[in-house]
Amino acid sequence: MKKIASFLLFVTLFCFTSKASNPNPPEWAKNVIWYQIFVERFHNGDPINDPTPANTTVEDMKIFPPEGWQISDWISNWFERQPWERDSTQGFNAVIQARRYGGDLQGVLDKLDYLEDLGITAVYFNPINDAPSLHKYDARNYHHIDVNFGPDPEGDIKIIASEDPNDPTTWKWTSADKMFLKLVDEFHKRGIRVILDYSWNHTGTKFWAWQDILKNQGNSAYKDWYEIASFDNPATPENEFKYNGWGGYLYLPELKKVDITTKRNHGLPYEGNIHEGPKKHIFDVTKRWLAPDGDISKGIDGYRLDVADQIGLGFWRDYRTFVKSINPDAYLVGEIWWEKWPDKMMDPAPYMQGDMFDAVMFYQVYKPARDFFNNTETEITASQLRDSLEWQWNNIPDKNEYAMMNVAASHDAPRLLSDFYNKNRYKYKPNPEENPDYKTGKPDKEAYKRLNLYLVHAFTTLGSPHIWNGDEMGMWGADDPNCRKPLMWKEMKFEKEYRNNIQEGKKEYDKLKFNKKQFAFYKKLINIRKENPVLAFGEFNFLVSEGKKLAYSRTDGKDEIIVIFNLENKTEKFFIPEGKYKDLLTGKTYKKPNVKLKSMKALILKREK
Repeated sequence: MKKIASFLLFVTLFCFTSKASNPNPPEWAKNVIWYQIFVERFHNGDPINDPTPANTTVEDMKIFPPEGWQISDWISNWFERQPWERDSTQGFNAVIQARRYGGDLQGVLDKLDYLEDLGITAVYFNPINDAPSLHKYDARNYHHIDVNFGPDPEGDIKIIASEDPNDPTTWKWTSADKMFLKLVDEFHKRGIRVILDYSWNHTGTKFWAWQDILKNQGNSAYKDWYEIASFDNPATPENEFKYNGWGGYLYLPELKKVDITTKRNHGLPYEGNIHEGPKKHIFDVTKRWLAPDGDISKGIDGYRLDVADQIGLGFWRDYRTFVKSINPDAYLVGEIWWEKWPDKMMDPAPYMQGDMFDAVMFYQVYKPARDFFNNTETEITASQLRDSLEWQWNNIPDKNEYAMMNVAASHDAPRLLSDFYNKNRYKYKPNPEENPDYKTGKPDKEAYKRLNLYLVHAFTTLGSPHIWNGDEMGMWGADDPNCRKPLMWKEMKFEKEYRNNIQEGKKEYDKLKFNKKQFAFYKKLINIRKENPVLAFGEFNFLVSEGKKLAYSRTDGKDEIIVIFNLENKTEKFFIPEGKYKDLLTGKTYKKPNVKLKSMKALILKREK
C-alpha cells in the first residue's frame, strides 16, 4: 500500500509541476472597479451572532475584554471611550482594539443593492477566516469563515471541533462558510468578482497546529511547521520556549521558511519556500475556496496575499502554478509595500515576471500622485509626477500595468479625505497619538477639491481603481485604527464626533452623515470608466506636464479621451488636437484647440465622432 500511495503522490506532483501556469494576468482584472470590504465595520445585519468575550480574547496581544464589555453602538462617537474602556490606562489606539461593532456577512448581503448601484465590479475582502482579533490575520482556522460572521457561532464551533483540521477529507461546511458561498454566488449573479485576503506567512496562537505545539512542545506532530528556536524543557523551572513572531509580535507565530538560498532582508525579495507541512495545508485551503466541492463556478476569483515579501519567491512560484491549475482565470495580488518605511517603497518588478503575481497593491503610484495633487510637504511638479509614474510602469511588463490594483486608502492607511486634509509625508505619523497636530476632523473645502481631482486621475489612469469601503460615503479618519470606523450608512443618524479627537481641552464637534454629493461623484467616475473601455485598455500618453499643469490621453484606435488638470493658481490654456470633444464630467462641448481651464479644475474630454 505504501508503494501505491508513493506512486500516486509522484503522479500528482508530476502533473502539478509539469503544468505550466499562465504568465498573463486574467483579462477581467484589467477592467474592474475594486471595492475593499472590512466586514466587522461594514454593516451589522444579524445582532444574534455578535461577538462575545470568549471569541475576542487574544492573550498574546494583551487584549482581554474587561468586565462590562459589550458590543459598541454603531452610531456612537468614535473618540468617546466606552464605559468599559474608561478604566484602562492604555492609549486610545490600544484600547479600541477590543471593540466590536458586529459587522457580519448578513450585513454584506443586505447591502448588495447598494454596491450594485454604486457600480463596483470586484470585491476584495479583508480576512474573514476564523480568528479572534479585529484584523483576523491571526487565524484560528484558515479553512473556515469566522464563526461570528455567520448565523450560528456556537453550532459552527461544534462543527469545527468535530474535524481533523489537518485532513481535508474531514472538513465540513459551517453555517458561516455556507453563508459566504451564498454571498459569492450573489456577487457573481451581479457580475462582481470576489477575492479573499490571506496571510500565509503566519497564523495566530489559537491556530490548531500551534495549540498542539503548546501542549506537546518538541513531541508535537507540527513542531516543524513554525520558526521555533527552542522548546521548553519540562525538567527546569524556566520556560525555554522561544519562537519568531511576524514583526516581533508573538501573537503571530511565523510559519517555517525553508530552502533559503539568498540573504533574507526585510522589504526585499529572497529565494526560499515554506515547510512542506504548512504548505500542503495552505494549498488545501486555497483549493477549498477556489473550487468548493470541486466546482470553480461556486468559488472565489483569487487572493490578495498579505506581507508577501516575507515569504520566499520559490513558494510564490509554486503557489501560482497550483492556483492556476485549479482556475486559470484566478487573480493573485500581493502586498509589496515598504522596503524601508517611510522613505523607500519596494520594487514590485521581481514579483511581476509572470511566475508569481498578476499584480501588486500599487501604493507606489499613489504616493507621487498624492504629492502632486495635494501639495504635501514633499510636493512635486507635473513633470516629476510623470517621471515617477513612467518609472513604475516601465519597471513592470506591459501586460501587468493594466491589471494592477491601484490602492490609495485601505485598512492600513488614512482615509483619502484625511490624507488630503493633511500635508504630511505619506504614511509618516498620520494619527493623533504620534502627531498631535494631525487633523482628524471634517476636512475643509480644499481637501475635497484636491481629492476629487486625484479621483479623476485614479479613474482615468493605467490600472484598476480601488475604493476603500466608506470613502465613497465621505468618511474621514486617520491611519489605522481610525480608518476602520463603522460605515456611515445614510439611513443611520450618528452621534457628533470630537473634532479634536483625543487631545486635552474643550471639545469641538463634527456632524456625521452620509455624503450624497461625494457618493454621486464616485458613481459618476465609475460610470465614466465602465462606459469607456478605452480608459481600461487604451494606450496612455502624456501630453502636458509643466509646473502644476497635467494632461494625458487614452487611445485605442477607436476612441480617444484627453484628461486635463490645472493645479496652478490661475486660469491656464491647454492646446488639444483639432476636433469636437465632450467633457464627460459636465457634458459641456469643446471645439477650439485651445481650452481655458480655471484653477483647481479637471476635464475628461472624449472626442466625438
